[in-house]
Amino acid sequence: MKAFYLIKNGQSNEAFELRDLTLSDPKENEVMIETEAFGLNFADVTARLGYYRACPPLPTVIGYDVVGRIVKMGTNVNDLTIGQRVLALTRFGGYATHVNTNSHGVVPISEDTDAGIATALATQYATAYYASDYCMTLQKGEHVLIQAAAGGVGTALVQMAKRKGCIVYGTAGSPEKLEYIRQQGVDFPINYRETDFYEYIKEKRGEKSIDAIFDSIGGASVKNGLKLLAPGGRLAMYGMAQVVGDSDKKNMLRVLKMLFRFGKYRPTKFFALSQSIIGVNMLQIGDHKPYILNTCMNEVYKLYLNNEIKPVVSRVFKAGQLAEAHDYLQKRQSVGKVVVKW
Repeated sequence: MKAFYLIKNGQSNEAFELRDLTLSDPKENEVMIETEAFGLNFADVTARLGYYRACPPLPTVIGYDVVGRIVKMGTNVNDLTIGQRVLALTRFGGYATHVNTNSHGVVPISEDTDAGIATALATQYATAYYASDYCMTLQKGEHVLIQAAAGGVGTALVQMAKRKGCIVYGTAGSPEKLEYIRQQGVDFPINYRETDFYEYIKEKRGEKSIDAIFDSIGGASVKNGLKLLAPGGRLAMYGMAQVVGDSDKKNMLRVLKMLFRFGKYRPTKFFALSQSIIGVNMLQIGDHKPYILNTCMNEVYKLYLNNEIKPVVSRVFKAGQLAEAHDYLQKRQSVGKVVVKW
């Protein structure tokens, strides 16, 4: 067994080291998966740079989503079998040839399901489904703003919103990405490098005009988004990408500036306008409400099989290209999912 250990924070070419891995037998409700591929998420970049508080102490193995086969099972696992090909959400440990994970985060998949697509379903689409269907209960005709709409979760959210019949505003940072999100169904693509999304939407529809906002940026993005939120509106946060810049060095001043830019909020305002801010963290859902995680993962796989959603794989890297894959994601070159295969 092998794993890429995160041994130090900073540059991707110095942060990881391939080491031998020793795993115990799966515990109750756990299975061991021999992985064929694992996915990258932006949280992996924040963990590498030292911003992610939930990351275990170094050295550690990060990674949230894998595809592979069950090779061992613990007790009390009744709906899975050894040899099944599965997609799985892991609580770290994904950058490895083998991983133990709770069976609630494991879904059987067909032999012909693309590994990259499956990793996207495990984390990004499950997150999008939980946010859009559980937390935000999107309705037909609602006006929805999706920040970073070309990313993995962003792509999934666009597809979730369009299948509900929503009118979608999406931000991206290049002409190529704007065309990409337009093809995904975004009705109003906004280049955030050239146009302030708040001013753009305010001019088109006025303040208090957006019914639902999905924000992975944080800071001023949330503050300005709230100005656009209509009565009865909901804002879901699932990341703080603004803390990551071009540098590979941790910058606490950048973090403090980002936190300051969130602004101050009065609870009475949300009560008066029947608005809400919702935090989305699928690791916590997996820990405390695993049955919801299992439902979300099974539902997105069904949606995929029924051609109601179409995950996009941006690029597939070999295991020896892990550092390159991290740079590709950090520099925001990707659209959709970034995958690493053993």
